[in-house]
Amino acid sequence: MTTTVPIGLAEETEIEAYADFATGAPTPVRDSLGIGSLRIGSALALAIREDPSRFFNRAGGFGTGEPITADVPAQVCDFYREHGVPQGAFMIAPPLLPTDWASTAGKLNLTEGSRFVKLGCDTGTALSALDGVAALDPGLRIGPVESHQADEWATVMMTTFGFTTPGMIDMAASCVGRPNWHQYAVWDGERIVAVGSIFVNGECADMFGGATLPEGRGRGAQSALLTARARTAQAAGCRWLVAETGAEAPGDHNTSLHNMLRTGFEPLYERSTWLWRDR
Repeated sequence: MTTTVPIGLAEETEIEAYADFATGAPTPVRDSLGIGSLRIGSALALAIREDPSRFFNRAGGFGTGEPITADVPAQVCDFYREHGVPQGAFMIAPPLLPTDWASTAGKLNLTEGSRFVKLGCDTGTALSALDGVAALDPGLRIGPVESHQADEWATVMMTTFGFTTPGMIDMAASCVGRPNWHQYAVWDGERIVAVGSIFVNGECADMFGGATLPEGRGRGAQSALLTARARTAQAAGCRWLVAETGAEAPGDHNTSLHNMLRTGFEPLYERSTWLWRDR
């Protein structure tokens, strides 16, 4: 199977998910964390001033509606600077990079950072692949997250990724039940041990925030979450699924990557993260 996910739509869906995840938080949370965003044409930039990880300071969606001209990344750099963040990232699919990108990156002091694999598939392919729900460890159960479970669900996700700044868990919890979002969890008894979401962007859904506590690993939790989310995406009318995870260096093994490959995802491309730093 050759996936037909449009590259522009894949990139747009990813950044829209991140932006909605953060900017949809209640006003007191946004204010305390210093959450802001900027839209320039098809591009969208996000910043969270009080997040020391700098992970959420990112911009994407470039080149999906018009060519990437030098003034667009320059405006994003100005946004990062004005928002008071020391570092921000640019996520641009390699096929969408302009021919003069090296010159633009040099002028803006952008440096190449980590590499990620962008994956995609159509929902039918995902649902005809491994049934992760059926293969789930019999001691575990999977289901949708309800509003009264939002704090526990968010705590598992954010602490697993190391996002422990006060307010970050509140930010995550606030997306439970929000339009275009669907959250799932895996329970061991009464305790959540793994989580995952999808963000629906028209015909495309983004697999977002898959995380498992150490005691839940190796028991099929993430494969089950992938299957459950693919079913929900199909029910929501989504034609395609997209996801991203860290690229494997020689000798590395990324469990998340291989879980997705078994679920029918195919690599679309490897994408470098271009980093801006305030100097």
